[in-house]
Amino acid sequence: MIQVIKNPAVETWDSILKRPVMDTTRLFATVQPILDAVRDRGDEALLEYEQQFDHVTLDALQVTEAEITEATTKIPHQLKEAISQAKRNIQKFHEAQEDELPYMEVIPQVRCWQKRIPIQKVGLYIPGGTAPLFSTVLMLAVPAQIAGCEEIVLCTPPDKEGKVYDAVLYTAHLCGVTKIFKIGGAQAIAAMAFGTNSVPKVNKIFGPGNQYVNAAKQLVGLNEVAIDMPAGPSEVAILADSMARPKYIAADLLSQAEHGVDSQSVLFTVDEELIDQVLVELEVQLDLLPRKDLAQQALKHSKIIYIPKIEDAIRMINEYAPEHLIIMTKNYTVVAERIVNAGSVFLGDFSPESAGDYASGTNHTLPTNGFAKAYSGITLDSFTKKISFQELSRDGLMMLSNAIEIMAENEQLTAHKNAVEIRLERIYREDEDDLSWRH
Repeated sequence: MIQVIKNPAVETWDSILKRPVMDTTRLFATVQPILDAVRDRGDEALLEYEQQFDHVTLDALQVTEAEITEATTKIPHQLKEAISQAKRNIQKFHEAQEDELPYMEVIPQVRCWQKRIPIQKVGLYIPGGTAPLFSTVLMLAVPAQIAGCEEIVLCTPPDKEGKVYDAVLYTAHLCGVTKIFKIGGAQAIAAMAFGTNSVPKVNKIFGPGNQYVNAAKQLVGLNEVAIDMPAGPSEVAILADSMARPKYIAADLLSQAEHGVDSQSVLFTVDEELIDQVLVELEVQLDLLPRKDLAQQALKHSKIIYIPKIEDAIRMINEYAPEHLIIMTKNYTVVAERIVNAGSVFLGDFSPESAGDYASGTNHTLPTNGFAKAYSGITLDSFTKKISFQELSRDGLMMLSNAIEIMAENEQLTAHKNAVEIRLERIYREDEDDLSWRH
């Protein structure tokens, strides 16, 4: 069951907060031949790998319009409504991020500005397996569509009959995905990175996956395409005091644990009495879960940490840098102001992680494995790039010329200095001509 740790010394924090994560670099030797085969043999290699890894023989890799229509008719009305509501909220939150740096004069006659440009071709990887994540289609395709990406390519593993999960197809179609392919694993990442006869080469790849998918993303990210962020197993941290409800805490710990055996749930509490109450609730609720076995495995490397002072608990959480953080304390807004490392934060009794996973509007594609110290989760910016512009008038260049020339000279970049001087010569010559004409 879950490990309980009480009042740990600061020097032990690093070992306590260690994730149950496999070093994906150890998989590079396994994944690289797959990438090479797809790069060299394209669709032929993809079809072979689909048979080898997903145990399905396919005639074609791309999902047809007929398959999308069939999936749409099979989706229950209530699920369609739920997906639509979630899409509206996600769309509203991400549309609010459409800001551009306005024109500004940094000094008179020197104008600078930025323009937001959509990434032209993006690839989305949607895991299949035990829980096909159609919600991740929303989280990736909605901002891609808002950003104006010209081509949105989606890869997801098919089942043994060669079918893609109906809700994945329906949601992808609803969110403007342009092409859907029945490809899973490292071979899907290779297909989008290199391009094949069937699969377009993309400029950036998004989406979670298993350790082989993440290893493939890291490898293609070195030379071929951009990737969204490094990724590891999903995780949640909860900060609770005596005001927190044990039932809510147990439910949230288990909602993370049911993702998979390598997920991690960590409770930080300043109330020692809360621990036994949460342990009881975990036992009760665990028995009711269809994915009980998965959750049990995840709980074996999950933790409850009692730490008496709230200041120390906040420090420890910032050191852990969780993907998801739920704060159930009396003054949760005050506590939240002191959080500097987390992917997404959920405040109060009525903000379960499930809300952000599905329908509150924020994005659930977030940095894991401590990368929240340096990475943000997916936003509209993830699907765009920004180009800087500047326009100097002749007077603007004259005002900056001395600084530019001195800096260039001191960096021993003579051509940089000359690029200014040659323009100044023209300006001085024109001024002299103007003066002689006036006389």
